[in-house]
Amino acid sequence: MVKKVVTFGEVMLRLSTPGFQRFTQAVSLDVTYAGAEANVAVALRNFGIQAAHVTAFPSNDLGIAATQTLARFGLDTSFIRLSDHRMGVYFLENGAVQRAPKIIYDRFDSAFAHVGKGDFDWQTILKDAAWFHYTGITPAISQGAADACLEAVTVATKNGVKVSGDINYRRNLWQYGKSARDIMPGLIEKTHLVIAGESDLDNCAGITGNSWEDASAKAFQRFANIERIVRTNRESVSASHNRISASSISRKGTVHSKSYDITHIVDRVGTGDAFAAGLLYGDITGRNEKDALEFATASCVWKHTVPGDHNLASAEEIDTLVKGENVGKLLR
Repeated sequence: MVKKVVTFGEVMLRLSTPGFQRFTQAVSLDVTYAGAEANVAVALRNFGIQAAHVTAFPSNDLGIAATQTLARFGLDTSFIRLSDHRMGVYFLENGAVQRAPKIIYDRFDSAFAHVGKGDFDWQTILKDAAWFHYTGITPAISQGAADACLEAVTVATKNGVKVSGDINYRRNLWQYGKSARDIMPGLIEKTHLVIAGESDLDNCAGITGNSWEDASAKAFQRFANIERIVRTNRESVSASHNRISASSISRKGTVHSKSYDITHIVDRVGTGDAFAAGLLYGDITGRNEKDALEFATASCVWKHTVPGDHNLASAEEIDTLVKGENVGKLLR
């Protein structure tokens, strides 16, 4: 049986300044379409895994263009919902050296914000799926999006589909009267693989500890379905220079990846999504926890070299980076 991954979340129109220009000096903007969960699906397709992305678009040319973008990467787009509402937008100014990158969101009242429980046939969508993936962004957008996400994870767990959640907390998105602590625990209790740092566990579930390991141990006690909690460790020397490693904790113990020194970042957006895709790929291909973590970390690192949101790397290229082979060499 072909294993597939289903992802669920908003895809936005990305408008970015060319090169490293500031918003105040740009006279044109580069156009693409992307969103956190779709970024995971695209990376998985490049790794050779079947993937479907579920979302909602406006029934106009922007919705058509966004759908065509996802299809061009090989994603199953047959479950996308169309409506008369608008396309969400985000603007990106890439950082350089000591100047940090900047993102401005314009996603209020988007087509995706209007989805709700009963809008998607999750029983059909999740048929033959190995994993369902969501992020903490989706339930932050609207009550309807949160309800739809909870419906999806409920169907997934009832049908033996593993659930992964990158529960990244985005304070500015929670604007519809509910807090993350109101919504996220119901999702986390049905999640098997949780991607979260200490602040995410606190903001989303009120779990604190003396360390990430201590907070994770409390999360294991509270949520019986969690099998692993994983995080990336990022040291930002500058906008162009970061150091990256990752850690994974299970009920059996903790493993760590090797560390990478990234000295010339091309585009930081989507690196966490590349990491999530690497974790899912490692599980689907039967790698142990340590090897899956090393693959995911290398996937995250690789994405820093690619313009745009999507990690356009093959599994073979990521494995080569894990092994430390051909790094920086001219391949011909």
